[in-house]
Amino acid sequence: MIEVQNLSKFYGAKPAVDGVSFHVRRGDILGFLGPNGAGKSTTMKMITGFLRPTSGTAKVGGVDVAVDPVAVKRQVGYLPESAPAYAEMTVVEFLEFVAESRGFRGADRAAPVQRALRLTHLESVRHQTIETLSKGYKQRVGFAQALLHDPAVLILDEPTDGLDPNQKNEVRALIKELAQEKAVILSTHILEEVEAICTRIILISEGRVVVDETPAEFQARQPGARLDEIFATLTRSDV
Repeated sequence: MIEVQNLSKFYGAKPAVDGVSFHVRRGDILGFLGPNGAGKSTTMKMITGFLRPTSGTAKVGGVDVAVDPVAVKRQVGYLPESAPAYAEMTVVEFLEFVAESRGFRGADRAAPVQRALRLTHLESVRHQTIETLSKGYKQRVGFAQALLHDPAVLILDEPTDGLDPNQKNEVRALIKELAQEKAVILSTHILEEVEAICTRIILISEGRVVVDETPAEFQARQPGARLDEIFATLTRSDV
């Protein structure tokens, strides 16, 4: 579903992403790990068509994002970092706006909006303005707009950021359920999240892939060590 080949993004002479390659199949939940500034969000933005690569290719469903970004966006549900939204809109107004932007009109708009509200447990705040919501609820609104058009691919930047433990568990369970029919990439700083739901790990550091393997293979690097200890070892600048 997702093919990334030698993807790079340079700002002047400085690489934000430097020759990243990987693929994601339907049913995969790919945990995208790395320290702040490693290039995770930049890679996601290039796959979704938000940023143009300096070089390399990113394809979704066989479509090159540089050739036909609109066709790629039809297949992708994207939750950017911090879940940006129009604060003065109510939750349902915002989701209706997103639905129209996605091509749903008239009576066809109601069903995807209701489904997104139900899946993300937003019915109780549907008529509240987004600016009045807690950080956790704002994050759910961002997740709802990503799910709204039932995309084949989900790209989620810190999807459980700001959620309480129960909400995190709900979102993780939903991601696992959705991944049966979709390809999922999620970035996270929460290594417990990787253990809980990810089928593969990519560790990126200084714009390059350091690790691409299963969680079990990752854990086997240092038997008995915690994931955060392995992570710290692999991202040290002198390794």
